[in-house]
Amino acid sequence: MKQFDPIEALALPAGALVDRRVPKTLLIENSDPTTADKRRIRDGVEKIRWLAALKPTTVGVAAYRDSVREYLEIAVLEVTLRSIAQTGRLTGLVHRSVPYPVFLIAWKGDTTAISLAHKRWSQGEVGKTVLDGDVLSTRLGDNPTDKFASIFHKALAMNRQPTSTLHALYQGWIDTVQALLAARVTGNFVIPGSPKEAKDRATAYQEYGRLESRILQLSTAAGKEKQIARLADMNLKLKCLRADRDAARTRL
Repeated sequence: MKQFDPIEALALPAGALVDRRVPKTLLIENSDPTTADKRRIRDGVEKIRWLAALKPTTVGVAAYRDSVREYLEIAVLEVTLRSIAQTGRLTGLVHRSVPYPVFLIAWKGDTTAISLAHKRWSQGEVGKTVLDGDVLSTRLGDNPTDKFASIFHKALAMNRQPTSTLHALYQGWIDTVQALLAARVTGNFVIPGSPKEAKDRATAYQEYGRLESRILQLSTAAGKEKQIARLADMNLKLKCLRADRDAARTRL
């Protein structure tokens, strides 16, 4: 049984609900996929549903426009993936295929992945939107005892997000996901108190992840090293990397 109900968690008004199936061929038509991506879509995507359309007329939140982007709508989509699906690649294709910012829920077995990505105007094609930065994603296990699950689900509710504009609302959800990612490192779930704090946390989390990856790689190599001098050098580098990682953790 699915433990995450997106409509309930987001606390969306009834007027915003759509609940319409979307042909997965639209991903092929709108995301400019490679031949390999087309195969991934055909083989990996079971179905796609358009759950809700968040517009000024459906949620009472103003549109947003500046020189970089225009947010007239936020689409809430749900994709069901088959067991062979490459979740990260396919969710990225979904975000690229929709001209609006998307709150995406991807189901794959007992795992739920939530992802978001800002959009901006393309600099090369007039009227076309592209991703503005990386896709932010987190996975939720089908585990009701997850100590952060209840806090995170409650924090997602629309009435707990900034609602001055659709851009602010979408950024609020990004900040909430970032708070969950940070909590899994620090043990404390804290929503950032300002845009600067949110930006600093996102930077620190990226740095933390990069350092963790480097530490894992170097630790694996050190475990196989036979030369004493080279092993001593690796251990010294590991000590420095761990210190940098711990410093990044304190900024989360």
